[in-house]
Amino acid sequence: MLHRVDHATVIAHRGGEVVVLKDHSVVWADGFIHWVGPTDACPANAAGAEAFDGSRHLVIPGLVNTHHHLYQSLTRCLKAVQDAPLFGWLTQLYQRWKKVDYAAVKAAAQISLAEMLLSGCTTTSDHFYLFPRGSDVRIEAVLEAAESLGMRIHACRGSMSVGESRGGLPPDVCTQDEDEILRDCRRVLERFQDARVGSMRRIDLAPCAPFSVTAELLRDTADLARSACALLHTHAAETLDEERYCLERYGARPIEWLDRIGWLGPDVYLAHCVCLNDHEIARIAATQTGVAHCPCSNMRLGSGVPPIRRLLQAGAKVGLGVDGSSSNDGGHVLAEARQALLLQRAVGGPEALTTAQAFHLVTLGGAAVLNRRELGNLDVGCAADLALYRRDDIALAGAVEQDPLGALILCRVARADRVVIAGRTVVREGQVTTLDLPALIDRFNCLVRASFSA
Repeated sequence: MLHRVDHATVIAHRGGEVVVLKDHSVVWADGFIHWVGPTDACPANAAGAEAFDGSRHLVIPGLVNTHHHLYQSLTRCLKAVQDAPLFGWLTQLYQRWKKVDYAAVKAAAQISLAEMLLSGCTTTSDHFYLFPRGSDVRIEAVLEAAESLGMRIHACRGSMSVGESRGGLPPDVCTQDEDEILRDCRRVLERFQDARVGSMRRIDLAPCAPFSVTAELLRDTADLARSACALLHTHAAETLDEERYCLERYGARPIEWLDRIGWLGPDVYLAHCVCLNDHEIARIAATQTGVAHCPCSNMRLGSGVPPIRRLLQAGAKVGLGVDGSSSNDGGHVLAEARQALLLQRAVGGPEALTTAQAFHLVTLGGAAVLNRRELGNLDVGCAADLALYRRDDIALAGAVEQDPLGALILCRVARADRVVIAGRTVVREGQVTTLDLPALIDRFNCLVRASFSA
């Protein structure tokens, strides 16, 4: 069945530029966009479509989030780590995370996904690497959560194999044997990978970080992923502590070490990339390695300011990530674009990042990082992923008449009014349609209070 939104202000990408298209329609069916153009020129075959009056709305492509740890809403705002840097933050949180089970991970993922949906996000990557010994946790908990909300997901089967007894950061109970890791990676790829254009579920492979896996596991994981045409993901160059660890253990900085072992390339995306020198920026760009920039998390943990402007000037693929709710404390993906702009300007001046560039990061930029050409834009052949915001929202009052694009990026819209994923409406009038969110929140707060609070 055809669906359409009419008389809307559409913000999209055309010819390498961000454009604002007034009084436009978007027509879709079977999960893909069939037509975009002026409402008064809508094709005759769309006359029978189920129509929505978008005259009070700004319509943009569904936002793409390239890095998250959905389970971390279990320890959001934990007081003990509110002022800790990354390594101290992790060391304390592992003591709580080692208690996770299947039900807790699924509920936490549903909370994190719902929060992103309400911000206008339609696709997310989730880096899930926590499989404590004796727990019933499997990546299916994340997949079921995404399916329950109708969210498009890149579920990263993560891994940690080097615990404290071998010089790593996580407690041994949170690590797995490398043969076990690789067996489950194969299982998950064989059972759940859907490489079709427009698929709702992709499986990426994602060893956690240089301080929790071996070079052998990284190499073996890369071989397995590439044999299955899957993407690779990990944390890299997030802090100076990580840099010192890699220099002491491997005799190389994080990006140089990853390069040595074949972990740069168009099928790889790296979270953070805060601590980069000119050579590393050039290598990331030359290899078309993706970068998931997480401004709020980097600021919250005091990790530093990534050289996003220089990466973009070099031609690197850069998208945005909200990161886990234990280091961001929120999952508002549109607000993350605003934060990216402000952070770059704080160190580089007002020309460091434009509103159009921030919009690109959270749409086409994220789609490029995930190698999803059908995402991040509103055009014929693109996935029917749309986020609609009310023009008469108090947060946009006045601003929307000045510049609709600037209004969305520079102002602070609380939530989207409607969100469509693969042609299906999953948020209507600012409410999630796919599950009982108030009941979920009540159950989740009880779970956190009983098992994960201080």
